[in-house]
Amino acid sequence: MSEVKRVLVAMSGGVDSSVAAALLHEAGHDLVGVTLHLWDADGEQQVGRCCAPEDRDDARRTCEHLGIPHYVLDEREAFRTNVVDPFITEYQAGRTPIPCVSCNRTVKLTYLADVARRFDATHIATGHYARLDRADDGQLHLLRGRDDNKDQSYFLFGLPQPTLETLLFPLGDLTKSEVREAGRRLGVPNADKPESQELCFVPDGGVGDFINRQGSPTTSGNIIDPAGTVLGRHEGVANFTRGQRRGLGLGGGGTRYVLRIVPDTAEVVVGDESDLYDQQLTATDAHWVAGRPGDAFHGEVRIRYRHRGALADVTPTGDGFVVRFDEPQRAITPGQAAVVYRGDEVIGGGFIA
Repeated sequence: MSEVKRVLVAMSGGVDSSVAAALLHEAGHDLVGVTLHLWDADGEQQVGRCCAPEDRDDARRTCEHLGIPHYVLDEREAFRTNVVDPFITEYQAGRTPIPCVSCNRTVKLTYLADVARRFDATHIATGHYARLDRADDGQLHLLRGRDDNKDQSYFLFGLPQPTLETLLFPLGDLTKSEVREAGRRLGVPNADKPESQELCFVPDGGVGDFINRQGSPTTSGNIIDPAGTVLGRHEGVANFTRGQRRGLGLGGGGTRYVLRIVPDTAEVVVGDESDLYDQQLTATDAHWVAGRPGDAFHGEVRIRYRHRGALADVTPTGDGFVVRFDEPQRAITPGQAAVVYRGDEVIGGGFIA
C-alpha cells in the first residue's frame, strides 16, 4: 500500500471498521473517517449497527482518538430507495432478500467512491473480512477473508472492477480475535464492543412487524400442506421463509417446515423436512467479478451467508446461471444470493430465482 496517499475509511461505529482505521493510521496513511447516516428508529424501535446514534458516536470517538477528521453523510433517502423498499417488496412477493448485497453495491461502497474523489482520496478502506489479489492480466480478484467464521466475501460479489480498484481490506488476513487484540493494543475506544447479528434496520429480527410499521402490511392467508389441506391461518407471508419450522402456530401432527410461499394466494405450504432438498437452482442478475466465464465449470456455491458451500456444475446463461449440485442442498431459498467460488476466489454471484 505504499502508493496510497489518502484513504477514506468507512466508519460504521463497530470494532472492525475502527480497527481498520487504526491499522492504516499506524502504517502512516493520511485518513478521513466517513460515517453514513442510513436509517432512523421509528417509535420505540431500536436500531442495530450502522444505524444507531451510538454507533455514529463510537465512530467519532475513534476518529478523535486517531486524530483524523470525521464526517457524517446523510444517505437515508438512498438507503430507503435502494435497500429498504426493495426489501419490503421482496418479502411481500414471498422471497427472502439479502439487503446487505444491494447496500454494498448501491449505497455504501459505490457511493463512497464518489465521496473519496471529493476528498482527494485514492482509496476506500472498510472493515470487511475479505481480500483482493491482482492477476497478471491486471484484473482484481476477490478472495475470502482468512477467518472462515467472519469471511464477508459473500456480500461483495456485486462490486464492479472500478469500485474494487479503490478498496482496501485491512482485516482480510486477520481473525476476529486478532482484530480485537490489535484494537486493544492501539487503544481503540470500542475494541471490546459486542457485535450485532441482525439486520441494522430490523435488529429484533421481526421482519413482519417491521413491514407493518412501514405502512405496508402483508396479506393474511392459509397455511396448507402439499395436498392443499388447510392446517391453519397466518398473519402475513413476510413472517415466513423457506425452511422455517418455528412460529408456524400449528399444533400437533409432528414437526413441519415451510416448503414454499405462494404470494398470489398468500398461502404458506408446509411439509416434511425431506421435501426441502433440491439439486438445482437458477440465479438471475448475475455479476462476474473478473469477467463472465465462457463455458460451464465446476466450482463451489454458497446459497446463504452461513452455508459452508457445496460443489456444483455452474453454467452461465443470459443474465444469470444454472447450478447443479453434486449433492442435494437444503432450503434453497428464492431471493438469497448464490455466490460461486473456485477455491478462495469469488467468481461471481446472482440471486436465486
